[in-house]
Formats: sequence, C-alpha cells, structure tokens
Amino acid sequence: MSGDLLFLAGHRAYERIRENGLEADDVEMVVGASGAAKWLVLHGLESELFGSWFPGRSKTLHLYGTSIGSWKSAAAGRQNPLEGFDTLAHAYIHQYYNGTITREQVARETERIIGDFLGPGVPEEILAHPYCKIHLSAVRCSGALASDSPKIEIAGLAGTWLINRLSRKLFKRLCDPTLFYHPDAPPPFIDSDEFSGGKIALTAENFRKAILASGSIPCVMDSVRNIPGAPSGAYRDGGLYHYHPAFDFLNGREGIVLYPHFYDTATLGWLDKNRPSRIADGKLLTDVLMLAPSPEFIADLPLGRIPDRRDFERLAGRDDERVAFWEKSVEMSARLGREFLKMVESGRIREVVKRIP
Repeated sequence: MSGDLLFLAGHRAYERIRENGLEADDVEMVVGASGAAKWLVLHGLESELFGSWFPGRSKTLHLYGTSIGSWKSAAAGRQNPLEGFDTLAHAYIHQYYNGTITREQVARETERIIGDFLGPGVPEEILAHPYCKIHLSAVRCSGALASDSPKIEIAGLAGTWLINRLSRKLFKRLCDPTLFYHPDAPPPFIDSDEFSGGKIALTAENFRKAILASGSIPCVMDSVRNIPGAPSGAYRDGGLYHYHPAFDFLNGREGIVLYPHFYDTATLGWLDKNRPSRIADGKLLTDVLMLAPSPEFIADLPLGRIPDRRDFERLAGRDDERVAFWEKSVEMSARLGREFLKMVESGRIREVVKRIP
C-alpha cells in the first residue's frame, strides 16, 4: 500500500540518501514554491519539520521562497514556528470576499493577513533567528506589465506570455528576478546570475514590502513600489519567473535542499504551466529532496484535491464550505509530517526515495 508522502530526489541527492539516509544537519536549505492556497496541504509537514526535526541544530539553515513560499519561510523563521504556521494558516483561510473579487478587496485582506502574521516586532524576530536565514525574490517588471492600470496590465501579461513562449531569457528582461537576502548569511547562490534584477539585503524597514512584493499576483493585486534599499520600479510575484524555483541552489556546496511541494514536479515559471519542456529534471534539481503528498493522500482529502485559490470562485457565497474544506486539509496534513519522521528516523527513506528523471 502506498504511503501519504512521496520522496523524490535529484541525481546527487538520490545517491546520497540511498547510501546514508537523511539527518537534519544534512539539509542546507529549504525551498518554498509559489501556489497560493495549495500551501495549506503542507502545513502539517512543515510544522513537523520546523517544530520537531530542525530545532537543536547550530549550523545555518537557508530558507528561500517565492510568493506564498516566502510567506511560509517567514512563518518558519519565527522563534515559535508552530505558532507562525498556525497564525498564517488561520489568517489565510479566513479571507472573505463579497460579489466580484476586486483589487481593493484583495488589498484589504492581504493587509489583514500580513498584519496578523507579521505584526510589530516580527520582522526583527525573524531576522534575529539563530539558524534560519530567510531569502526571497520578486520580479521587477518593465513595459506594460509595470502598469497598475488593469487594461494595460492585462495587455502586458498577454505580451509577456508570448515572449515567454519563445524564450525565458527574453522573458527575464521584462520580469527581472530580484533577490532579497538575509544580511548576515547570504545564500549559497548569491553570486549566481539567476537574479539579474539585483540583490538587496533584508532589513526591518523593507521586510514587509519585500514579502508583499514576492506574492503580488499579476492582475489580482497592484505592484509594490518604493521598497527601501531596492532599485525603483514595479515589483510583482516572484513566481512569475520562479514559480517552482529550480536552479543550482547550493552552487557546488555539499548538502541537501529540502523542497516540500504540493506537486511531484517543479514547473519553472508561472506562465509555463502545461509545458513539459519547462519542468525541471533531476539534473537541474540534483541536490533536491522533494516531499509531495501522494495521489492516494490527495484522493482522501474532502474534495479529492488540494485547496486552490480558485476555490474563492468555485465556492463563492459558500464560505462555510470553503473554510471547512481548507481547515480539514490542514488537519489531515499532519499525516505527512508523521510519515516524514517515521521514514527518516527508521532509515526507510533509503528504500522509498525515488529518483527524479
């Protein structure tokens, strides 16, 4: 019988885990993907990782994410990560919209969520964490996509989609990835050319704006401007370029990159959905161990699928049903955390890990 959790490893990580298993100190970095409400299905897994498995370590643990992945990193970097994840989940689940969802409503709810989980003193607390060092990214947009006029922005997104079909290099010129990094411990990839939009140290002054920019979904939210310390411009969701981040995270350093993910594949960009050629392979993800809910676990969820941002539309006017579905998904996700611990502590991870092709 299949378990609840898939263990999928890149080429080098696979060989290492097959030979040695996995210990907490093997992990150099934890990566979080974009995906809005999908993250709720990982709540129990990440709560177990940061609440039970990592505490006690002394070596640096890098956290990198885009969009909701950066929000999760902030929750993980609290002194009490269980409280961090619970606060974020409660604030996120209890979003409410009336009628047609407008930018104004989204801005109001986003401000409330950030206020709840990144209240006074929290950025300073996260930046002072003894071993979790947070990094995140957004994209600095140019052309029509930099406009906050809905019609112009939509036209810009359509044009950007066409350019991205041709080349991610050309697309990168319009959506320039910009890294916000922990000032005391830059990530191993700090010197790579992955972030051509610049590299800006996180501070208590720019933390909230950087987090907001990383998750500012095009055509749903306004861009974020005037981020302290960052080049001027219109910043949007980091997932536009790094939807499910996939690059050389460790830059030659030894170690494992842990990647809790709601899917069993990593799609490079937000506009690359349904494009097999833009799915990362085991060579690109060579140091990655991806942890994903199994098809059997997903089928066992209340609606037979993981939560999704489109549930606001699918279940419009039925908030009680949506909240119940999302809360039950969070409750059931504890199974993923328990299975992870069982596999690593028993050493059975060496038997169940699968190689990413």
